This record gives sequence, structure tokens and C-alpha cells, in this order.
Amino acid sequence: MEPNTNYRAHSDHDKLDIKPGDSTVVDEEPTAAEVGESRQYVGGKMDPKERALVRKLDWYIMPTICVMYFLNYVDRNAIAQARLNHLESDLGMVGNQFNTAVSILFVGYVLMQIPSNMLITRIKPGIYMSGCMFLWAVVSACTAAVKSYGGLVACRFFLGIAEAPFYPGATYIFAIYYTHSEMAARVGLMYCGQLLATGFTGLISAGVFAGMDGLRGLTGWQWLFIIEGAVTAFVAVLGFWLLPNTLDDTPWLTGEERKLLRARIERDKISDTLSKATAWEGLKQACKDKRTWLFCFMQMFHLSSSAFNAFFPTVAKTLGYNTTVTLLLTCPPFVLAGAGSVLVGWSSGRFNEMTWHITATLSVAIVGFVMAASTLNTAARYVACFIFPVGAFSANSVIVGWASSTLSQTEEKRAVILAMTNVFGHIGYIYGAYLWPDTDEPRYGIGFGASAGFALLAICCAWVMRTLLIHDNRRIRASTSENVNLYSY
Repeated sequence: MEPNTNYRAHSDHDKLDIKPGDSTVVDEEPTAAEVGESRQYVGGKMDPKERALVRKLDWYIMPTICVMYFLNYVDRNAIAQARLNHLESDLGMVGNQFNTAVSILFVGYVLMQIPSNMLITRIKPGIYMSGCMFLWAVVSACTAAVKSYGGLVACRFFLGIAEAPFYPGATYIFAIYYTHSEMAARVGLMYCGQLLATGFTGLISAGVFAGMDGLRGLTGWQWLFIIEGAVTAFVAVLGFWLLPNTLDDTPWLTGEERKLLRARIERDKISDTLSKATAWEGLKQACKDKRTWLFCFMQMFHLSSSAFNAFFPTVAKTLGYNTTVTLLLTCPPFVLAGAGSVLVGWSSGRFNEMTWHITATLSVAIVGFVMAASTLNTAARYVACFIFPVGAFSANSVIVGWASSTLSQTEEKRAVILAMTNVFGHIGYIYGAYLWPDTDEPRYGIGFGASAGFALLAICCAWVMRTLLIHDNRRIRASTSENVNLYSY
């Protein structure tokens, strides 16, 4: 059955330019026929040619992006495992110097994000991202050569700069090739790569530390950085051929497929009333939209609640097992979290719903944080270590997809929005690193309590955003009797 009405929102938040005949976003009060229908569907069915195109995009884009993001976090989080292989004593680190080494990466990461995504709309994104990946592989491998705390901090800072373009660049590529209803599932699948990296780094580290510590005069943590950097460099070289660029510069697309891609992305736009803008105009458009800042704070609170990521092996060590067993125990919770991220992303895209998905997942995280802080019982605490990662990480793809679909009036604005939300999100990692001091072990009540509070604040932001979009939708309805798109929430 076809939807009864289509609603369309203008690109400028304060003005309306309503046009008929476009595809649908979930209505403020959807009818039974409208529930669950994505914009590129009619009656729940996709054109066979379009379905084949989406399948081809998935085969080319998703494995490459997921493997790259997996390695992005493997290299970033290697320091958490290296800590269990006497990294601190080897470099003479004391006090909260390890926390600073974790935090400084995100300073470089934050500084580079927005300039990078302003640039990516002017160059070939696939080549740019692969080049940056090769650079971070070199920096990561060079970490094995550091001899002091200062050297480690310098490497971590430049690693953050080199890694910064990847995540917003990847979501920008998704936004070029996929519709809004397809975004959340793809971001969730990519995010699954990060979660698997966090888990499997423990398995990799356990093998390296057990079999290579002392080999050729190098410690296990040095071998870890060398091996992971070499693998990342190899994948980066492959990325130059596998990652797509713009529609006209991607060799594995045919002329007919390019036309179909342009047609479906044009059909999927919430508004096409703004012409192509410069990078600076895109930045101005993003900054003037108050919803931008609400999404930024939503993501900042959400990722602040996930700052336990770099300290998960340290928390797992409080269970009382040796280093090898501790590293092995870090894997299963993140495998489950990866599955949860994919499932929640798919569900959000399928039903075109965001607010309740964010509320449910972060509520689960809050329960896990409270459990972990409330007990030192080994079994109960390890169960909590499954609960809070699943809840905290599953919300990410929904937030990113929501921001992209709501604020995508121009290509330049969308690129800046994706970078800005990621910048604000990773600011949370900068101060979040100091919420897990050694003096708070073994309970880590400060870290778990703060994480629960941040998750609650993210939920509040989601409901404020929902209220704003309901108000916008009512204004749109009141202004016309024509068929137009409404915002999704």
C-alpha cells in the first residue's frame, strides 16, 4: 500500500519551501500503512535494479570500511593492552601519565576533524582516507621505538591527527551512496568493526605477549605496535583501489548505475532547495542551525558514557585473573556489543525511529554501569561487563544516522555536521580518560557513576530533539495542504 501523504522540510530551519511529490519520511503520527516504509520503497518493495545496486555497493564499500575501522581501533587501543605488558614501568611512567597518554590522542583527533571534512568534499574521499590510514599505520608502528613518556605522548598526539579523517570520512561516503533509511544499519555495521577491534585486540595481545615478549630484544608491547602497524599499512594500500570516490570517479560503477544513484539520492533528500555551497558556507549553515548543537551535545554525552573503552582491560583485571586470562575475557563482551550495534542500527532504519532506540539502549547501559559499581563479586561484575558495552555502543549508529538525515540540506553542510558531532563526541574522551584513576580501583565508582550520568544526559538530548522536530513538523503541516516530507525522530 502506498503512503497517503508525503512531507518535505526546507533546508533552512527557520524558513519553509515546500515541494510536492518527494519521498516519505516517517509522519509525526504515521498510519498503519506508513509504519516501517523506507523512502526508496513503494509498498515495502524496492525496484530490482536498485536492490542489485545496493547489494553491489555493500559488497564493495562495507567490507573495506569495516576492516579499516577495525584496524583504526586496533591501533588506537593497543596502548590499553600494552599497559598490561609493563609499558608504564618500561617508560618510567608514574601517576596519571598513562591517562594523559590516552587522552592526548583525542586532542589531535578533535583538532583535525572539521578541517578534514571541509576538505573531503573537494577531493577524492577514498584516496584521501587511504592516504591518512597509511600515515597512522606508520605513526602506530613508530610507537614501538619510544623510550620515554614524552615520546609516547608525541606519538599518540600525531596518531590522533592521522586517524581523525577516517570516521567522519566514512560516514560521508555512506551519505553519498546510501539513503537516510539505509544509513543507520551501515553505520552500525561499521561501528561493529570498532567493537570487534576492542574485543579481539585482547586476543591478539595475549598471543603476542605470550609468544614474542623478549624476541630479538623487543618487549611484547613493542611487537604489538609493529605488527598492528604493518597490517594497517597493507590494508591502506588496498584501500586506494577499493574505496569509492565521487560517483564520476569510482571505476567499478557503470554509467547506468551512476544515473540510478543520482536519482535515488535526489529522491531521498529532505530538501533540495539549497544549491551547492562552498566549504565555508557549509560550516556557516551548520553553525546557524540550533539542532546541530543539540546533536553535538547528544553525541558528546553518549561517547562520554563510552570512555571506559580504553580502560576496559584495566577494569577486567579487577576480576582477579592473570594477564593472559584478563585479555581473553575482554573479547566476548565486545563481540556481543558488535552484534547489538548491528541489530539496533537495522531496527532503527527499518522502522525509521530514533528516540526510543536511543532511550532503550542507553537505559540498558545505565543498568550495567550501576551493577558494575555496586559489586565486586566476580560473576556479577563480569555479567555487568556484558551489559554496559551493549547498551552504550548500540546507540551510536542511531545518533549518527539521525544527525545525517536531519541536517543534510547541502553536501557541504552534511560533511561538516558529521565532523562536528564526532568532534564533540571525542571531547568526551579527552576528559573521560581522567575518570578512571588508579586510586579508584577496584570499584571504579567515579568512572561508572559518571558514565551512567552521561548516558542519562544523552537520553534527555534525544527527547529534546524529538520535541523540536515535532514542532517543526506541525509548522510544515500548517503551512500547506500539499504532499511534503516530515522529519524523522
